[in-house]
Amino acid sequence: MALERIKEFVSSEIPAEPGVYVHRDRFGSVIYVGKAKNLRRRLSSYFRKSHADMADPRRRSLINSIYSWEFYVVKSEDEALILESRLIKEYAPYYNVLMRDDKRYLLLKLDRRAEFPTLRCARIRKDDGAEYFGPFPHGSALRSTLEFLLARFGLRACRDEQPSEETRKRCLKRIVRDCLAPCCGKITREEYAVQVAGMLRVLNGDIASLLAELEVKMTAAVAALRFEKAALLRDVRDNLSAVFGRRNRNFRNAAIPAVGGMPAVTALQEALALDNPPDRIECFDISNILGKLAVASLVAFRGGRPDRAHYRRFRIKTVHQSDDFAMMKEAITRHFLRKLAGNEPMPDLLVVDGGKGQLSSAIEALVALKTPPFPVVGLAKKNEEIYIPGRSEPVVLDHHHLGLRMLQALRDESHRFAITYHRGLRQARLSESLLDEIPGVGEARKKALLSAFGSVRALRRATPEEIAGKVPGIGAAFAGKVADSLQKNRTEVIVEKPETEKEDSDE
Repeated sequence: MALERIKEFVSSEIPAEPGVYVHRDRFGSVIYVGKAKNLRRRLSSYFRKSHADMADPRRRSLINSIYSWEFYVVKSEDEALILESRLIKEYAPYYNVLMRDDKRYLLLKLDRRAEFPTLRCARIRKDDGAEYFGPFPHGSALRSTLEFLLARFGLRACRDEQPSEETRKRCLKRIVRDCLAPCCGKITREEYAVQVAGMLRVLNGDIASLLAELEVKMTAAVAALRFEKAALLRDVRDNLSAVFGRRNRNFRNAAIPAVGGMPAVTALQEALALDNPPDRIECFDISNILGKLAVASLVAFRGGRPDRAHYRRFRIKTVHQSDDFAMMKEAITRHFLRKLAGNEPMPDLLVVDGGKGQLSSAIEALVALKTPPFPVVGLAKKNEEIYIPGRSEPVVLDHHHLGLRMLQALRDESHRFAITYHRGLRQARLSESLLDEIPGVGEARKKALLSAFGSVRALRRATPEEIAGKVPGIGAAFAGKVADSLQKNRTEVIVEKPETEKEDSDE
């Protein structure tokens, strides 16, 4: 694409909003991920002639390697930070140096099972029964806000699981009277729980009354000419808004590409010569490791935008070797068999992730089911080629074509969905294997434990008394041994699952 045409496209098609952009090379590989407060301004900077003369050879090499790009519009710079971090960790782009380590944004952790719970910072979301809030990109603001909240609600800041008189001796909070001192019995567990509940309201975005309280104190400090205290209160107010304002509470589902819409639907209809606009599009992807724990994902777009209510996940049941074609055929058969049985509407376009082989498998499944005819295509990732039944040569669209970019967003979303499900199953399998490491737990006892509690995660939360009471043949002593072993071998589980995702009901 000529430089002038690129600049024209950037200025007309890319919004001047915050977001994240992804550069790819001519093979379709992600080579750089960046964030921007203004996507239009940032992307246009890559195509100015002056950049070719820049002294930095690394930047010059990056610019010369860019073949295509895509962008994700988000609501704020904070969401852009989170999304950029996630994409860099997923793709590990060659030209990204910062954040290629395992840096994680801070979380807040609260374990309500403790006798006197408190709030702490954490970087890893673990499967330990605690509640986690975040992640939050403003680390310094979060830490200072946490310190303020602990003092405001009188919660303990000590690390001891069971605070005692010994804890009190080395505690500084008692001197400045920031702590309600549960260690020496100055507050009951019920009274302390009321303070925790007040703090939880703040964590969930209810900060209006607290901000009003700070404003009153700021005004009083200024009137008393205590300007340093007023400045401190102002910083606390600003940090509180930045960290816990409703706009900034949750970043985990911010990464849906904003490249669709009806213009993209119309562009795709024209490019593929479809009779009707593909308003309802469905896309399948397969994920497995040498045939193990094979899964399929179904992602739906409506009007060029994600339609999460119609996402589906499938465990592959009949294919036990590494055969993506057979797996694709099984998933499509099961999905459309259910559609036919429920008299549900067919998609305006079905997309399979892959080339001729995956497309042929999809067509075979649909023909065997005698589904009403509708368009089906395959999208091959290497060169972004669109394969159409009955045509020997694929359709190749310009990498900046709106229709192709929507298909790429659809395919990438189905891939993310499949990988997330597959990773969760691997993690669950890893957790189940922890039972095999406990002496005395054979297949029969393992089956009985999982049957009673459903998962290792639920089993880990159970007390020895609950284990002994729910599992026949396991006494109190052995139940205690199981509980102790699981507590010593906690496994991190991070699985993103929007509320609207649905499991395949045949599973």
